[in-house]
Amino acid sequence: MLVWGEKMIKCGYVAIVGRANAGKSTLVNTLVGEKVAIVSPKPQTTRDNIIGIMNGEGYQAVLVDTPGIHHSKNKLDKYMMKNVRSAISGVDVIVYLIDGSKSCDDEEREYIEKLRTQKVPLIVVKTKSDKKEECYEKSDIKISSLTGEGIEQLKNKIISSLSQREDYLFDCDYYTDKSIKFLIGEEIREECLNFFRQEIPHGIAVEIIRFDEKKDITIIEANIVCEAERHKGIIIGKGGKNLKLIGQKAREFAERLLAQKVLLKLFVRVEENWRDNPNKLKGLGFN
Repeated sequence: MLVWGEKMIKCGYVAIVGRANAGKSTLVNTLVGEKVAIVSPKPQTTRDNIIGIMNGEGYQAVLVDTPGIHHSKNKLDKYMMKNVRSAISGVDVIVYLIDGSKSCDDEEREYIEKLRTQKVPLIVVKTKSDKKEECYEKSDIKISSLTGEGIEQLKNKIISSLSQREDYLFDCDYYTDKSIKFLIGEEIREECLNFFRQEIPHGIAVEIIRFDEKKDITIIEANIVCEAERHKGIIIGKGGKNLKLIGQKAREFAERLLAQKVLLKLFVRVEENWRDNPNKLKGLGFN
């Protein structure tokens, strides 16, 4: 609690919203200074509302990275859009990202105008300023997470929009609310999405089935869940080559995160149409 004579701090929740591939996850990782959310060229990579915590002297911004705004095609899509709506509800600031390298359509313009009617500050940000500009919509600031252009300006704008509070929302040592187990599972999924690109559809999930932290080593076992038998063969690869490469990169990430040796075992399981099955979604952690 606040001690007499101490200053109030700027603190609050910030929803990072925008269409798929607008750069939301990259921005959150950049502002936090740690890898919180996975990044992939594939749309709708982020499925949960992932919190990244931006800490500094006299402030704490709790950034909520949301799934890309899109039309719902299946149960998983509806779950993701529900997360977007819940993220906007009750926040102190909304940051809407427009992909500056793509043109903006009427639907996106209408959504931005709808956000302007909310009773919280809205910061409209045009991303990817390092690329050729194709979107000429009005924005409050232009940024590039790659070059760093506009990042400090945006950071200051977010902090100035936060409420005054007596205490921090999270311990200042935290940079996310997600567990290490969750972060490692997401890293495995990112490696799959980036490794296979167009070969495997978006229907990949990762299920951590064993997470055993010992004194000198952590043993992790995980299922990569796909939707078709033919996808299983592609993920495994000839002689298990693909699975080995994915596992190697994910293991290196896990060892950096845990600061110790990791034994990572990956398996591939087929669950047909899991994205449209409520029971399977729940079993994979989508509630």
